[in-house]
Amino acid sequence: MARDDESQSNGWKSYYGSRLNDGKDEDDVETLKAERDQLREQYASKQKEADVEESTLKFEGLAQQIREEMPLAQEPVESARLFRDPRSAVPAQQAPDEQQPPKARTSNTTYVPRRKPKVFLWSFLIALGIVLSIGAGALFYLWNGLRPPAAGEPIEVIITPGMRAQKVAELLEEKGLIRNAFLFSGWMKLKDEGSRFQAGVYKLKPGMTREEIVAKFDAGDIVAAATIRFTIPEGFTVQQISQRLADAGAADRTKFLDAAKSPSLWTGSSWTSALPADGSLRYPLEGYLFPDTYEFKRGATEAEIINRMLAELDRKLDQLPEDWQTELEERGLTVHQLLTIASLIEREVVIDEERPIVSSVIQNRLNKKMPLQIDATIQYLLDKQKERLLQEDLKVESPYNTYLNPGLPPGPIATPSYKSIEAALYPDKTDFLYYVTKKDGTNTHLFAVTYKQHQKNIQTSEKNEKNAKS
Repeated sequence: MARDDESQSNGWKSYYGSRLNDGKDEDDVETLKAERDQLREQYASKQKEADVEESTLKFEGLAQQIREEMPLAQEPVESARLFRDPRSAVPAQQAPDEQQPPKARTSNTTYVPRRKPKVFLWSFLIALGIVLSIGAGALFYLWNGLRPPAAGEPIEVIITPGMRAQKVAELLEEKGLIRNAFLFSGWMKLKDEGSRFQAGVYKLKPGMTREEIVAKFDAGDIVAAATIRFTIPEGFTVQQISQRLADAGAADRTKFLDAAKSPSLWTGSSWTSALPADGSLRYPLEGYLFPDTYEFKRGATEAEIINRMLAELDRKLDQLPEDWQTELEERGLTVHQLLTIASLIEREVVIDEERPIVSSVIQNRLNKKMPLQIDATIQYLLDKQKERLLQEDLKVESPYNTYLNPGLPPGPIATPSYKSIEAALYPDKTDFLYYVTKKDGTNTHLFAVTYKQHQKNIQTSEKNEKNAKS
């Protein structure tokens, strides 16, 4: 029997055991390959399980972080339901005793740090800053708009009857007594002010508080009624009257002329109702606004001034002799025609003693149906008064041209004085048909019955003019 340590020429000792190769080499090689492949599969399976475990732990760490940062509480989801081994064929709802035991976390888990909500904080701070800025700006606007302006000299403020609180606020801002009419008006509404304001003229000083201003208006603490005084000279036209009133600050020129063309505003005289309505008059109230010195409260309207002047005309007519209307009827004249003749006398005569004489010339020419040929009617048609009329001026096409048209013009050409009205009503009894200015500085006239006498008077007038110049 052979020993183990003896060499065998037909065999070798296996690396994997103590048995000797008995000549079955091919079978042993196949067995070794099978064992090698089995070991490789076991190693790959272990490596894959390790990778899956590491991925699962990372995913569970991320899921835990998401649950901690979520603003609303939610149902936790089991990591096994979120992720499980894809190789496992075990259903998700397997029995507890069949479930795999949880794997312990290892140090390979990746931790993601929690972010701080800085974006929300900065957004809140910016929004808060904007709100505070708007609020501060609004408060400054209110404070600045309601605070009194700088002190200054007293200013006159006129509150008219029925003026609304908003208009009062606008007037105060225009005068520089408040800074902002809109805020002042709103403050008055808040305080229920403005309904007790009294009309009148007030003296207010810049720098007064809004409470002081309102208290003054409520109490009616007005200054003494300011008046305005003006004089309308005899012989003025409506246009000249309107300019005189504008210069005196008593009325607006355009508004006055508009009121002088609006019959619905005329309540001062009963005689205006008989005015011609055929449109032939340049200004319907020409000759009806009696010339005098007037005094009105400041702020009087244009219509109030007109009616006061019309009332003065009625008062002057009432001062005529009691039979004045009978005299008009006997002569076949109306009040309108009387005032027309009186206006012609007013513009032609300066010396009162000559007014009845010139009135007689007008009356005589009317009786003879002669053209009046009064230069004053031509001057009335011109924009500016001329010292000497030209022949071309005498050809102006107008019903007021007494050189081209016989009889009286459509209406008065100026405001006649009481003396002229009286002279037109009671002319002297003469045969004069002509007159010419002496031009010797006396403002008197030379009268004539015939045209030949009139030519001699014209020569005398021209001679006097040359002597005056020399």
